[in-house]
Amino acid sequence: MYVSKETPSETRNRLLRVLASSEVIFYPGNFAFEEYPVNSIPHDRLTDSLALVRDSEVWSALVPARDSATEQFAVFSFHFEPGLDNSGFVGWLASHLKRHLGTGVFVICGQNSQHGGIFDYWGVPADLRHSAEAEITRLRNEGGVESSNSKDVPNKTDAGDA
Repeated sequence: MYVSKETPSETRNRLLRVLASSEVIFYPGNFAFEEYPVNSIPHDRLTDSLALVRDSEVWSALVPARDSATEQFAVFSFHFEPGLDNSGFVGWLASHLKRHLGTGVFVICGQNSQHGGIFDYWGVPADLRHSAEAEITRLRNEGGVESSNSKDVPNKTDAGDA
């Protein structure tokens, strides 16, 4: 593992560049966690789950929210540019968003070796969607890249379920 020695200012500048060069996707609609028994993988939710993780008791699927009774989240993701040092990114951005939005976030990481390696799904309370998106866009612009690497995913209901 490479360990860099840098000042907090150098770390911030490096991570702003990482953020600016990453592909950001803001997902439409709200998402929620659904739980399933650990001995039963929820095959019926595999096609619409963004993430599926488990502990010793349950599978937890991050899926489009079905009803208003569940805690709902706005979700966005980052795919990182290959070869950039993104160490510390999650802690840095989570702390920044906590200070700016007044709430914590959740982060679920995955691996896609064909698309830059590690990627992250981030969630914030659904009512903070626009504030989170505006702040991420502002930080990306501060990092030196216009928001050309960000995209919105069409809502299935808007795209005729295509």
